[in-house]
Amino acid sequence: MIFLMDMQMMMLDVVYFMLRGCLRIVMRPRTKDVSGELVLITGAGGGLGRLFAQEFVELGAEVVLWDINAETNEATAKLVREAGGKAHTYTVDVTNRDKVYQAADRVRKDLGRDVTMLVNNAGVVAGRRVMERDVPDDMVERTLKVNCHGHFWVSLEQQLQFITKLAFLPQMKANNHGHIVTVASVLGLFATAFVEDYCASKFAAVGFHESLTHELLTEDDWDGVKTTLVCPYLVDTGMFEGCRIREEAELVLTALEPGYCVKQAMNAILIDQPLVCIPRITYIPFIARALLPWDANVATYRFLGSDKCMHPFIETMKSKAANGAIKAA
Repeated sequence: MIFLMDMQMMMLDVVYFMLRGCLRIVMRPRTKDVSGELVLITGAGGGLGRLFAQEFVELGAEVVLWDINAETNEATAKLVREAGGKAHTYTVDVTNRDKVYQAADRVRKDLGRDVTMLVNNAGVVAGRRVMERDVPDDMVERTLKVNCHGHFWVSLEQQLQFITKLAFLPQMKANNHGHIVTVASVLGLFATAFVEDYCASKFAAVGFHESLTHELLTEDDWDGVKTTLVCPYLVDTGMFEGCRIREEAELVLTALEPGYCVKQAMNAILIDQPLVCIPRITYIPFIARALLPWDANVATYRFLGSDKCMHPFIETMKSKAANGAIKAA
């Protein structure tokens, strides 16, 4: 009897949330105020990270900028300060958990307050085929460490040398206030060929984010901590320079302008939207992957040229860097 009652309540919830989702397409929900929030952004030295910093500052937030490149990170801070915002820079390698914990401690000591919003944006791509024998193992490892492991070190609470080292999520939970944003990729929802390490790292980032979100939802005391998963299509930052799908398909699915991508992500963050795919048309292959037979998806990929879209990118990376250097996001 209890099972049937729970099933009935579940069905009512499903219908309610479906109707609410449809209504939100027509009527935009009320946005939240982020003025005064302390926002930490990883990979803030350029690309989307720099634009996120500028967007948050424009809305009245204070930003903490983490990047492995001190020079580009300071350039972002300069732009923020010129716009009248407050920015604090730290040179951090998110693949090194000890350095992440130390930097987190420094942020708390320097600013005297807790980070309330976290944007896990740092990312890299090797630009080499994993199946090639001359690809060093450390290139693959670095992709996984930056695109996935870094999310763990920055977000969660860990034990190190018998001393509790707190990153940022525990404070959010204690205050029941915060927002964690994971910038992943559509290649974390469905894969393509020749970038196995990148796809694996983004699938892992998506899995980490979704599991963390479910954990937060299990406790009523944590309902003030929100999460948003951002999965953009190819963004024109130079990270995937040369990547091309079928010419006719590019008429409706072109590379995203970085500014547009961040604007759409911010729209989702400000209404506490759990998942946003940019552009919306990329929801289709995400749903098709689950509903259609494998061979049907393969046929679609081939028609769109997605199965070979990374060929020119790989060749571009080879010509630009014979040593196979990793390009940062």
